[in-house]
Amino acid sequence: MNRLHVRLAAAAGSLLFSNLIAAQVSPYAPKTIPPPAPTAAHVRITHGPELESASADDKSAIITWTSDNPGGSDEHFGVVHYGTNPKELDQTAQSHIRLNRNHPTTVFRVLVAGLQPKTTYYYTVDSTQATGKSDGVKSPIRHFSMP
Repeated sequence: MNRLHVRLAAAAGSLLFSNLIAAQVSPYAPKTIPPPAPTAAHVRITHGPELESASADDKSAIITWTSDNPGGSDEHFGVVHYGTNPKELDQTAQSHIRLNRNHPTTVFRVLVAGLQPKTTYYYTVDSTQATGKSDGVKSPIRHFSMP
């Protein structure tokens, strides 16, 4: 091996070694996950639920509502129970949300997909913690019609 190859190999090895060391002494330390916030004594829907948008092309709708901040786990889900018969809301859509502990309210937006055009859907909303435990808020039954 000639001197140029030896220098290149040594430089590459030195660079690799220095990158490994840098990765091991990185100043980044993962943040600790805080314990769940206290759950609210009574959660209520302060606005909505309502149809935000509906698209016949996408066969989907977005349902939105605002509630008091429910507390509990930061990871939450907005849940929409829906169907074409108000007595059989046997389909479910949910969207993930991360609570902001510093806000007094939480806005939920749930995408409901796979809908049929020119069909009326009935729905009710709820929210759950990451564990699946309900926040204890459930809306009255509402409806919307797909275009």
